[in-house]
Amino acid sequence: MRIYGPHGTTSGTTASSTKRTSSSSFVLPEATSTQETRAAVAPKAAANIDALLALQGIEEDPAERRRRAVQRGRGALDVLDDLKLRLLSGNLDAATLSRLRDAAAHLKDSSGDPGLDAVLSEIELRVEVELAKAGQA
Repeated sequence: MRIYGPHGTTSGTTASSTKRTSSSSFVLPEATSTQETRAAVAPKAAANIDALLALQGIEEDPAERRRRAVQRGRGALDVLDDLKLRLLSGNLDAATLSRLRDAAAHLKDSSGDPGLDAVLSEIELRVEVELAKAGQA
């Protein structure tokens, strides 16, 4: 495996400056040899992280984004249904409200489909109303 430095491959000391013995052990070069030293250079930072994130968003398939939006909407409706059942049975717990808050946070993402986004905003409104009624808004 080759290791490249910041300025390409560099040659080490020449073979003539290395002490050789008759044994087959490893030998360091002499300390008196002068080697060219180079200043350490800091690695270059990414120019714009926002641009990288935008590129990741561009590559996303619209059908996949729509499928995930539908899945988020169904998940929020399931949590609302669970909330309804727990309220009717008198067993409302903090875990259900936590799941409802999580569902509300994920409904804000756009799907790219205006009709689906309208339905998701209605579901989000209902989730926010239920959280406000529970005092968790």
